Amino acid sequence: MRCVTYAGETVITTNDVAASLVELTAAVAKEGQAEAISIPIVTDDNKVAQAELVIGMGNNVLSAPLDWEGEEPDFSAASDDLRNHRLFPRSALRLVEPESGPDEALVDWDFDHPTQA
Repeated sequence: MRCVTYAGETVITTNDVAASLVELTAAVAKEGQAEAISIPIVTDDNKVAQAELVIGMGNNVLSAPLDWEGEEPDFSAASDDLRNHRLFPRSALRLVEPESGPDEALVDWDFDHPTQA
């Protein structure tokens, strides 16, 4: 679990939500924009609630570890939502299946067979 400090207030959320929030905040700021988002938090009385934040330019977010006892809530869907945000950083490499036409034969390479010159 992590403490997330924002605008002088601290909230508690899961590691994955906090990590996604920090990455998204940096990405939105890099674009010179600001976005309103919502994240799940655990309140002082151990209830689940939502926190509304504006992230991006001029909005600092600090995530720090927290000693937590007991079962952690499952906020994985919220983390996925943050990671699916249009500005969340993505890897430049993508797996793409090659297109093959009906006239293309599959090549069967034998890498153990020595080639002859």
